[in-house]
Amino acid sequence: MRIVVLGAGIIGLAAAHALLDEGHEVEIVDGEGPAAGTSQGNAGWIEHLDVMPLASPKVWRHLPRWLADPEGPLAISPGYLPQLAPWLWRFVLASRPGRLDASTRAIRAINAQSLPAWERRLKALGLEGLLRRRGFLSVWLKEGDWKASQKMLELQRGFGIEVETLGGDEARKLEPALGPAIMAGAFYPTGANVNDPKLFTLALAEKALERGAKLTLGHVARIEPQEAGVILRGFEGQVVAQGERVVLSAGIWSKPLAASLGDRVQLDTERGYNLTLEPGRLGLTRPVYYEGLAFVTTPLDTGDRIGGSVEFAGLKAPPNWKRVDAIIGRVKRALPHFDPRPGEGRRWMGFRPSTPDSLPIIGASPQDPRVVHAYGHGHYGLTQAAATAEAVAALIAGRKPAFDLKPYDPGRF
Repeated sequence: MRIVVLGAGIIGLAAAHALLDEGHEVEIVDGEGPAAGTSQGNAGWIEHLDVMPLASPKVWRHLPRWLADPEGPLAISPGYLPQLAPWLWRFVLASRPGRLDASTRAIRAINAQSLPAWERRLKALGLEGLLRRRGFLSVWLKEGDWKASQKMLELQRGFGIEVETLGGDEARKLEPALGPAIMAGAFYPTGANVNDPKLFTLALAEKALERGAKLTLGHVARIEPQEAGVILRGFEGQVVAQGERVVLSAGIWSKPLAASLGDRVQLDTERGYNLTLEPGRLGLTRPVYYEGLAFVTTPLDTGDRIGGSVEFAGLKAPPNWKRVDAIIGRVKRALPHFDPRPGEGRRWMGFRPSTPDSLPIIGASPQDPRVVHAYGHGHYGLTQAAATAEAVAALIAGRKPAFDLKPYDPGRF
């Protein structure tokens, strides 16, 4: 078939490759081109070991303290609260024990497929060298947070995830740059990250074009199913592209496009911030998550990246760079040797497309099955892209995907 993939981020490009595998004619449509949006600036983790949704006990435990700090790990702009209210209500509902358990199992179901799916994809493209396999390290600074995390660690082990608990000295043996405030750690030996999210995404785009995919630059305002096919129209009413099937994978901008079909989804943006320093600046050799401080560090090939902020302020508010300054302050608590220089590094803000239950939206449109939704991955876009792509290709071919798509159904909202 002729299939149009709407979005040239990591999800859309992975989907394009999965569809090319099936012999389809693939056209990728994007307003700015590959890796121009959120896919270029994430932390680079393949988080296949994570199982907890955002609406988790850990987040609720820290939430009052975080919300009290305007530059804290999680912030909600007061002016944006009325627009966010429906999403927040769904978030509260997703926190109930039964819903939380269902979301946890659904996250595990897709994440368990994620690294193997990437391994298959990268091997087929000759891009295996873009993965870094040094494991992940989580560290704790407070005894209370460490004790509270034991249930999560046991939950991970129950899912068959390999995790080794460490004392503070053992964590420092793995990463000597960690300071004396680190009192415990957990090491995940199968953790992996990519060389650099932007370069990784651009490599996938280049390979897709080499395989025969077409790239069209154009902004799409609405999706119009017609008898002869599905038309993508621009803001002036012009036809941008047309296909027998459309894969909607435009990140946060998928919400109005889904609405043009008549599909109502709960999707909002978690604005994420990061800072990228010169390579080796932090003295770390692997990705590290700092529990309680809510940030991560990743030694990418192109520089040491620090990130992990969540801000609900919509698409129009200007970046609040004080949030990066706040992250730097938290870094110094865990890495006391780090002495930031004024104006050092490259600052970035991007729009994570997030659902209240932390589950992506994957499946055929309830209005027209010729349109397949594939977006809303939140913090797991890079992680879940290849597994999502295989599921999309199976769905279009009429095959049963490797995991049950019911929890991710577009009609669940």
